[in-house]
Amino acid sequence: MDLRNLLYDRDVLKSYELGARTISVGNLTTGGTGKTPLVALIAEMLIDAGESVCILTRGYGRKKPKSRVLVSDGTNILADAETGGDEPVELAHKLDGKAIIVADPDRVAAAKWVRDRYQITTFILDDGFQHRRARRDLDIVCIDATNPCGNGRILPAGTLRESFVGLRRADAIVITRIEQVADTNELEKSLKGRNADAPIFKAESKISGLVPIEEFHANRQRTQKTSQGKLAAFTGIGNPDNFYTSLKGENYDLVATVSFPDHHRFTQSDICRIEEKARMAGAIALVTTAKDAVKLTNLQLEIPCHVVLVETAIDDPDSFKKLITSS
Repeated sequence: MDLRNLLYDRDVLKSYELGARTISVGNLTTGGTGKTPLVALIAEMLIDAGESVCILTRGYGRKKPKSRVLVSDGTNILADAETGGDEPVELAHKLDGKAIIVADPDRVAAAKWVRDRYQITTFILDDGFQHRRARRDLDIVCIDATNPCGNGRILPAGTLRESFVGLRRADAIVITRIEQVADTNELEKSLKGRNADAPIFKAESKISGLVPIEEFHANRQRTQKTSQGKLAAFTGIGNPDNFYTSLKGENYDLVATVSFPDHHRFTQSDICRIEEKARMAGAIALVTTAKDAVKLTNLQLEIPCHVVLVETAIDDPDSFKKLITSS
């Protein structure tokens, strides 16, 4: 990875302009760092500012990973999780179809394809920090406050995608999940030592409520602020413990959990296993994430299931919005 970065730094390996202002959102570690909610927040801020936004994403976990799929055309959601990937479809739901979303491993070719068909003013590279073939105007790196360095070792021995030396490329740093730690002072000092020029923002994730999965799939979300009774949670995300911790932190009565690998494709037998464990624990309902919910459309649930809706808030939203709209 260091050699590859050096080759890009010295223009031996070429990077290409995408033809519109480009913002990359990525991280240094594998697994969940709260990146997808931040991508959605950035897209919402840009759309509110009058920008025409396209999110370019690889679309991990989909059936044909090398294909190009138009997940959303800026008005409608056009793909399911199997064809478009769970996170792209989750983003499409979160943004209510307001951004164009394309899943394609070749972000440069995808950008040209989009520009030939749509008037785009800003591209967002989802999970783009290591995708250096696509040139960007702003590089934002997410650091998880609960586990900033992973296990400190680089893939495949560990969870780091590259060494922390790479943080010097960042134009801005967002520390995520700050609500789950006492403070971030030491972490901020460490990050400043790696990159003194990049402004540091802090992001808090908060559960805004639950919505029945039927309403979620129909894009008819009447948020329920609370859910009485015992709940069983299940998920296939990069960091399931953060999901469970968030639920407990909001005083939901969590009596059982079932975790699957990141980007897991659920089967009916998985649902039977989840519901069996829920019944044994006395749960009256199931809860899951939006990323998981988009993969459950064709499965039968006997126990009521709710999707947990999460909002992300930046500590200095005015400065952050100025950064992403003026880059």
